[in-house]
Amino acid sequence: MVASTKASIPEPVGVSVWKNANLRLYFGGQIISMIGTWMQQMALSWLVYRMTNSVTMLGVVAFATQAPAFFVTPFAGIVTDRVQKHRLVLITQCLAMLQAGLLAYIALSGHPQIWQLISLGVFAGLVNAFDLPSRQTFLVEMLDDRKQLPRAIATNSSIVTLTRLIGPAVAGVFIARVGEGMCFLANAVSYVAVIGALCLIRTQATVREKSGHSMIEELKEGFSYVFNFRPIRSLILLMAAISLVGMPYATLLPAFAKNVFHGDASTLGFLTSAAGLGSLIGALFLSSRNGVLGLGRWIVIACCSFGVGLTCFGLSHSLYLSMLFLLFTGFGSMVQTASCNTLIQTIVDEDKRGRVMSIYTMAFVGLAPFGSLLSGALAAKIGTGETVFISGLVLMVLAAGFASRLRLIRQDVRPLYIERGILQAEGEMKVMNT
Repeated sequence: MVASTKASIPEPVGVSVWKNANLRLYFGGQIISMIGTWMQQMALSWLVYRMTNSVTMLGVVAFATQAPAFFVTPFAGIVTDRVQKHRLVLITQCLAMLQAGLLAYIALSGHPQIWQLISLGVFAGLVNAFDLPSRQTFLVEMLDDRKQLPRAIATNSSIVTLTRLIGPAVAGVFIARVGEGMCFLANAVSYVAVIGALCLIRTQATVREKSGHSMIEELKEGFSYVFNFRPIRSLILLMAAISLVGMPYATLLPAFAKNVFHGDASTLGFLTSAAGLGSLIGALFLSSRNGVLGLGRWIVIACCSFGVGLTCFGLSHSLYLSMLFLLFTGFGSMVQTASCNTLIQTIVDEDKRGRVMSIYTMAFVGLAPFGSLLSGALAAKIGTGETVFISGLVLMVLAAGFASRLRLIRQDVRPLYIERGILQAEGEMKVMNT
């Protein structure tokens, strides 16, 4: 007898995940810590541009901060699969607090050097190489029910984007009144919240049994699994392309604020917050959805929104219109990124989760610095607006390419969704294609 699909009434946005005590602690700490993180990120960009007046140097510092993710994260994924995720996340957060404290000390000394900022950027990149895949997998460990995964990821994304809305605005005020160094100090202090929350969280540690294979063999196994399974391969390659072409627009925002709109750090805060508001709308939209079905179609729509937003932003010379276009940019980038993350986490084999998420991080975070270098060099040659305009056009081409493969991806995912209870037999293709 064929089972029938059952209609269910969605819970209010985020309710199910906030019932989880561990997630309440984790998300509460993240809210405070991420505000500090966004403050530091904006203050660092502004400090570098104020010191050098160079879009190329913005790209260099971004490269130094993010490049370690490309080279180190695949090995970090193996470590993540082998150790307790809870303990690893706690260690990385303590190291991130140390990096922010050193950055504050250098900036408040009154004589920061660009080489010091680059060196601390490399240190932060090494920490993030272990932190990002470990936090992705630790989030899954904190769930009472794996069906909560889409909403947990969406809620986490909502927090990231809500703090992205708040952090840069606060940083703009701090920079104008007390300087960049106080933003770095505020970030260092903010880590107390997340570290305290992590110390209170209680989970059953899950560590994969030793396979007897070397790290190189496990690394090969992870890459083979990713690139031989079309759905994960397609999602990760899309993320890699978007990271290389689309995400580096944020690196150029200080140049837009100063040269295009003739503003200051507050102007940069407005631009960053506009993109953050769009991202928040996207995250809340994903939180309101019931399950993962239909996310493939939304990846295409979001990638188009990202591209359209960037092309219009690149052409605009009006601050208010540009903020409107950044809403579409932020919405598209958030929905596309969170949807890809959710789909990968839903279909990945449990024993390979850490390695797959490390490859995802390598594609999403690790390629961004190369894009930052490329966009910085290109902006110096042809202009910031023209560079962002071209990036938007490329994103729309990527959206069309992914859309052309979507039917095959759905066919590959369908058996896994049936096996894991996400789809039931009757009418599953109709539901999946909506």
